Amino acid sequence: MLKPSLQLKLGQQLTMTPQLQQAIRLLQMPALELQAHIRELMESNVMLEPLEESEGTGTFEAVVTAAEQPPAPESAATQVEVLDDGWGERNTGPADSPWNPDEDERQQEYADDSGNSLQDYLLWQLEMAKLEARQLAIARAIVDAISDDGYLTETLEDIAQTLRPELDCSGEQIAPVLERVQALDPPGVAARSVGECIELQLRQLDPATPGLELALQIARKHLEQVAERELTLLRRELRASEEELAEALALVRACHPRPGATVNTGKAQYVIPDVFVRRTDHGWGVEINSATLPRVRVNQGYASLIGRNASHASMRAQLQEARWLLKSLEIRNETLLKVARCIVERQTAFLEHGEEQMRPMILKDVAEAIAMHESTISRVTSGKFMHTPRGVFELRYFFSSQVEGADGSGTSSTAIRAKIRKLVRDEDPEAPLSDGRIAELLSIEGIPVARRTVAKYREALRIAASSERRRAGLKQM
Repeated sequence: MLKPSLQLKLGQQLTMTPQLQQAIRLLQMPALELQAHIRELMESNVMLEPLEESEGTGTFEAVVTAAEQPPAPESAATQVEVLDDGWGERNTGPADSPWNPDEDERQQEYADDSGNSLQDYLLWQLEMAKLEARQLAIARAIVDAISDDGYLTETLEDIAQTLRPELDCSGEQIAPVLERVQALDPPGVAARSVGECIELQLRQLDPATPGLELALQIARKHLEQVAERELTLLRRELRASEEELAEALALVRACHPRPGATVNTGKAQYVIPDVFVRRTDHGWGVEINSATLPRVRVNQGYASLIGRNASHASMRAQLQEARWLLKSLEIRNETLLKVARCIVERQTAFLEHGEEQMRPMILKDVAEAIAMHESTISRVTSGKFMHTPRGVFELRYFFSSQVEGADGSGTSSTAIRAKIRKLVRDEDPEAPLSDGRIAELLSIEGIPVARRTVAKYREALRIAASSERRRAGLKQM
């Protein structure tokens, strides 16, 4: 018979505290998302207040490269000098001025909302065309069925179906109105195929334009042959000379395949860098972008009024949450700076010489260098950008796989892509390099890669095959 009993056991268990969960969540937030999150917290927590813009929150570090120091063993770490690291202290001072909420929305003043959509542009032209009420209703339905690229995505019968029961009409009755819409700006709009789009644009040219009739024939029936560069077969079918075919093809290639794109330009998408990298007198400098750092601190005026009275329990809880938030932000700032500094130390050759000198690096390398877990490095590098003299790159861009060299050293896949791009750029147009030949040239440089690997990298770079590049070179001659 079983008897109930008490037993004492010792064990360890990892618990995700609220503070740790908050730190992890803030760590992986991009700059804009973090600022929005901070604004929400400031509205719900009276213990948080904005920091004056005049009180800087930036952090700067100078990375001294090995080239500017006495010779040292390869295993020696690059020295880093911290010039300013007072972010945490500056976010906990007393308040000096009231919060102006308009300051946090300052970046929205630069949003460009002036552009109209393609549909709005077409409807504006229809209002000026003085159509009858029935024709205007049909034209509006046609405009609704036009995609952002400018193509009609529905059949005439489907458009007629959408007009019922308010308006009873057939596809034959819609066709004349479609012609009116196709006469609007931009040229080629409301076409049902690429051929029709090009034909609509060609018909707006002067009938006396040399090669126009031949260009219209190409647009109707022979676009596939033009795309496959079968010019000899095309010239034979059209019974045209090389000069006549060249004139016609020039007219076809001058047409826009996506007329709607000329109106739907869209809003510019800006990338706000989290880290700046620049040259200093001592080497390379790494600086946190102060504009992306949350300008927030604890309101010491409210904090000093909290006593031990039980009625102040909610205020004490908000004060504790505010302090946890500032601590989490400080951890985020320090971690981002450590990762950026480690990347710059390892990719100095890239900053000085370009992509061909990119070193292979994985998350584990950075994690071991700064004594953190790989998952932490993954969160830091996701959605964070670095501004360098060579452009703005996401932190993940600096991580790439390694291809073992003949001498035991590794080469970054990014560097291999850059070398392939350079070889293709410098090749003879009459005798372009094949994938096998590129693989041989890379092997001579000590980078043994297979032909299929070269083909994969070439396709990723959107470089055509050698046969297509040869045909393009012969055509330009």
